[in-house]
Amino acid sequence: MPPRIPAPQGLRNITLCLRPAPTPNATPSFLPLTQTANLSMKEKKRRMKQDPYGWAQSQQRKNANLKRQEELNKVREPAWGHPVHGVTTPFVESFDSGGQAPLSTPPVDGDGNPLEEPHELPTSPHILNNLLSKDELEAALERSKKLTEPLKGGDLTTVDPVAEAQEQENHAKEHAKAEIALRRITDLNNGCAKDRKHANIRRCIETFGRHVTDKTLARPAPPPGRGIVPQPKPERAGPDTGSSEVQIAILTAKIRALALALESPKGHKDKNNKRSLRLLCHKRQRLLRYMEKKERASGRWQYLIETLGLTGATYKEQITL
Repeated sequence: MPPRIPAPQGLRNITLCLRPAPTPNATPSFLPLTQTANLSMKEKKRRMKQDPYGWAQSQQRKNANLKRQEELNKVREPAWGHPVHGVTTPFVESFDSGGQAPLSTPPVDGDGNPLEEPHELPTSPHILNNLLSKDELEAALERSKKLTEPLKGGDLTTVDPVAEAQEQENHAKEHAKAEIALRRITDLNNGCAKDRKHANIRRCIETFGRHVTDKTLARPAPPPGRGIVPQPKPERAGPDTGSSEVQIAILTAKIRALALALESPKGHKDKNNKRSLRLLCHKRQRLLRYMEKKERASGRWQYLIETLGLTGATYKEQITL
């Protein structure tokens, strides 16, 4: 029982009880301190409007902030790019013709007038249709000409010079016709979309393969870690077809062809190809994230990003089509 102190006669009915004060909690609370606003936003605005000068200054700061945000968004949006196309570069535009067209095809208005001037595109004239190259075609034509050429000389008493000259002339004409036919067959402009896809795959391997970039780029590999001495690597036996940058370039060529097909007037009905485009974009996104983690400080990464126009929208956020 707590002690009770007796009071004087006049205060006999009052008693004073002494209890120990509650001890504060020994362990402090680690929860964050939450501060509640004393005034609502509506009340703040009402009080600010009572001071016209302060209200005008706040509105001026707000308008300047909004204007600056608009200026930054105008610069950031083009640099951020499209999640499928990124920023279209001349090398990506050359995928449409398989590297055969020297100039781009500018967009036109409703009357068919071009909206901009055509610009130069990188070409690969040595790549032909049917998985052939220009050197292989020239060698085959030269060999066939030698094999089909009529024999010269022989017994001078029995050979007719006029008939021999006529035979040589006929052979030259037939060979010229065969050469024209073969050049038309192997011309990539006469090929289909599948032929252009195979040509673009060969171009990607020739452009981004490490058997080429290791010799042409100034700093192809990322710098070694501290205290690590770089060791020379053995020379590649054949063309590089499995590196991340080669696979990303091949996927970009496929995505370009599929996206242009879906942007046609009736492309929105093609649900199957829309799903295929989404899968290709997500696969390229995974490869880009992996390569950024491994090769971000290398010349291969910068060369890939600049040549294909790949921006943050292609691999830094969720891709929705």
